[in-house]
Amino acid sequence: MKIVTLLTSISVITLALLSGFFPLQSTEPAHSEIKKIKTQSVERTKEEWRKILSPEQYRILREAGTERPNGKVYLEFQQHGPGTYYCAGCDAELFSSKEKFDSHCGWPSFYDPSNAKNVKTSVDYHLGYARTEVLCSICDGHLGHVFTGEGFDTPTDKRYCINGTVLKFIPLAAVDAKKKKTRKGEK
Repeated sequence: MKIVTLLTSISVITLALLSGFFPLQSTEPAHSEIKKIKTQSVERTKEEWRKILSPEQYRILREAGTERPNGKVYLEFQQHGPGTYYCAGCDAELFSSKEKFDSHCGWPSFYDPSNAKNVKTSVDYHLGYARTEVLCSICDGHLGHVFTGEGFDTPTDKRYCINGTVLKFIPLAAVDAKKKKTRKGEK
């Protein structure tokens, strides 16, 4: 009797799974949870983006390009002190110097975003294999890629490899001054 009940249960569960009653996988992309908490978005035409971005920023943010490693922007990045990094396309807060580390890869590296709701990920097959692309969730601009399990001594074991050209750095003193003005109601 127990065997019949067990076989019946297995058959019912199998039928439910095959019919789609209990989906085996999410039908939404992996970044959907992050995307759902997006509070605002910036949408512009190609012409509008071209007016506000440099040609290199446009190529990277809007066309998923990659800057050359170890360039001038990377050397400047290495010299930055405490502060916050914002999206060059929409001014969304993305990363903090607190999460910055030197991975010796030639691009700015962070182990975590400072404002997770402004950063989302998506699967990228541009090179013929799956990579995790990092995007600004406010303007959908391409920022770079995130890699896990590389053995860096960071709290998350992640490396957000970001194109420095699409980041705007604001030193901590300027960020603090801006926050004080905002609290006072000034712009």
